[in-house]
Amino acid sequence: MNRLIGELHSFESCGTVDGPGLRFVIFMQGCPLRCKFCHNPDTWNIKEAKYHRSPEFVVNHVLKYKSFIKNGGVTITGGEPFMQIDFLKEILKRFKQEGLHTAVDTSGYIFNDKVKDVLKYVDLVLLDIKAIDEKIYKNITGVELKPTLEFAKYLSEINKPTWIRHVLVPTLNDKESLLNDLADFIKELKNVEKVEILPFHKMGEYKWQNLGLKYELSDVLPPDNNKLRKVRDIFISKGIIV
Repeated sequence: MNRLIGELHSFESCGTVDGPGLRFVIFMQGCPLRCKFCHNPDTWNIKEAKYHRSPEFVVNHVLKYKSFIKNGGVTITGGEPFMQIDFLKEILKRFKQEGLHTAVDTSGYIFNDKVKDVLKYVDLVLLDIKAIDEKIYKNITGVELKPTLEFAKYLSEINKPTWIRHVLVPTLNDKESLLNDLADFIKELKNVEKVEILPFHKMGEYKWQNLGLKYELSDVLPPDNNKLRKVRDIFISKGIIV
């Protein structure tokens, strides 16, 4: 009897921003990072999952929407999906058997041989790089940058299709020198299809308050269109699709 159970936060049946096409998005519970701008801090603690579901339940639930997502696919996000690696592998294998395109949204912080094995069932990696400077990355996330960079290099080695995501946060990671360094790093990777520059927002601030957590970015304003245009130009000037 399969006792494998996934700790899940929520589902989104018609996502349009987490990979190509119309997608079913599974939000998994648990994350080792503590990003200052996180808009889902309620996914951090794996013990606070809203749903406890078997791989069979999740796959069968998603397949109800197969006709809608057949030209898109399934995206596993979180939280950090690789925290529940055995469950993740099981559902990804089954989605691939059903002919569905699979994407995993990850920080790349968890990187080991089991992750390499699971990547066989992943069509697209959405890799979040919060900053390219070690000290700034640690300040933003609370963890080390090195595993994420090693993960990114490995994805390039195996030529795994990847989108790089970078949340632009004024006062934290928006210096031009930082962005140039990030663009230079990405430029050396042969598998990156595009970079998504995501403007910082405070839509998750209320969740911090509900959880009794101090939100340090209350006074930070989202970047304006002029700033976003300048950032896009940095990456475009280095031949990167944004």
